[in-house]
Amino acid sequence: MNQGTNVSVTLPKNEHDSSESPIIVGLDIGTTKIAAIAGRKNEFGKLEILGFGRANSNGVQHGQVLNIDQTIKAIQQALLNCAESNPDLEINEVYVGVAGHHIKSLQTRGDIVRQDPEIEIKQHEIDQLVENQRKTFIPAGDQIIDVIAQDFHVDNFQNIKDPVGYNGVKVGANFHIITGDRNAIRNINRAVERSGLRTKDLVLQPLASSSAVMGDIDMEAGVAILDIGGGTSDLAVFYEGTLRHTAVIPFGGENITNDIRMGLGVLKSQAEAMKVQFGSAIASEAKANAFITIPGLKGMPAKEISVKNLANIIQARMGEILDFVTYHLKQVGMDNRALNGGIILTGGGSQLNHLLQLTEYITGLSARIGLPTEHLAPNHIDELRKPMYSTCIGLILKGYSDYENKRKEFDSRFKKVHVPETLKSGTMVAETAAFATTDMVDTKKRKGLNNFWDKFKDGIIDLFKEEGDMEIK
Repeated sequence: MNQGTNVSVTLPKNEHDSSESPIIVGLDIGTTKIAAIAGRKNEFGKLEILGFGRANSNGVQHGQVLNIDQTIKAIQQALLNCAESNPDLEINEVYVGVAGHHIKSLQTRGDIVRQDPEIEIKQHEIDQLVENQRKTFIPAGDQIIDVIAQDFHVDNFQNIKDPVGYNGVKVGANFHIITGDRNAIRNINRAVERSGLRTKDLVLQPLASSSAVMGDIDMEAGVAILDIGGGTSDLAVFYEGTLRHTAVIPFGGENITNDIRMGLGVLKSQAEAMKVQFGSAIASEAKANAFITIPGLKGMPAKEISVKNLANIIQARMGEILDFVTYHLKQVGMDNRALNGGIILTGGGSQLNHLLQLTEYITGLSARIGLPTEHLAPNHIDELRKPMYSTCIGLILKGYSDYENKRKEFDSRFKKVHVPETLKSGTMVAETAAFATTDMVDTKKRKGLNNFWDKFKDGIIDLFKEEGDMEIK
């Protein structure tokens, strides 16, 4: 997961086309970037991307909105870029995804006794059962974000996926309840609403990412989804078609970047660039005689960075994140015998070289990268198929799940919006293409570093030649 908060939207439909459906917009308010994606399902059930914009994120740390004003400016910039990619878009109501250190979860069990056991169970009874769980006692200062039914039981019949249509005296279920800090959630809502949007619902970010990168087969086989974002890494575990566990691991890509910055004595922006371009999650895969030369600032001598040392730092922090994953899987009794689907890595941090091999070595589970391509219609720009956009795509899918299951009220008037040429394969809007790698310097500082980074990037050469020390200037 790029980490943090997320959003989605509905738009009006064309009366002359019965296949038209609402437009949902996902807005991922992460620690390092904010991305806005607008999409709508076509007649084949695939998502057509109708708008796309992004901006550097400021004011968000570890997935939490700390500076509301800075966050609002970043949201508005991402929405502006999205609107410029398709001027026909109108963004009003939104789904908001949530993540961060403050997220917790608990398991409960609830039942209701029915007045007439001879009558088939109706959907409104299940809705009431779920709603009753929102009265569960939670610590002061927290609030319930979502209540997810895991499996139902009707009288003596257990492990029922959908009890509607059954007969019985008592119907109940096991529930996974997700809670968050009330103040953190209030900050998210304030940032969204002051950006000119209305919050329609909150969605746990790892659940959004999961829906984007896995299918029904994965859920049945048993799978763990690890969304490695900027501020945190989010874990969701599915087994036998139901959600079994969620957890927030308090480390992400920003922690790796800061480790590099401190360990190698470089700027944060340099650390990020080195991590992305030359980083490896397994130190033994890095050449011992490969070096990166960082030009000195203001007449200071250049600094040589060992690619091996860079990989050692990355492996140490990624190993810590994966140790947390192993711990959580053991806590819920899910190991390599239960999770036949292995681990799916997604989010911006999943793109590190050799991360799959490290994941398999530490967890003992097979691993693959989760891309949101399964749900996308063809002929969209390759940028949207990257794992860092899994949360946005998942938020759109969440909106459609609500729409198709009539869980939310949607505007009955839908507007015709076409896929812009700029979002078709091979092209991209200028604002999106200009997005820089994640560093937290302000605009004035960034402008002053332009010449420095031109010098740094212009001299990049291949690190992995057969022999000799390598130099990147």
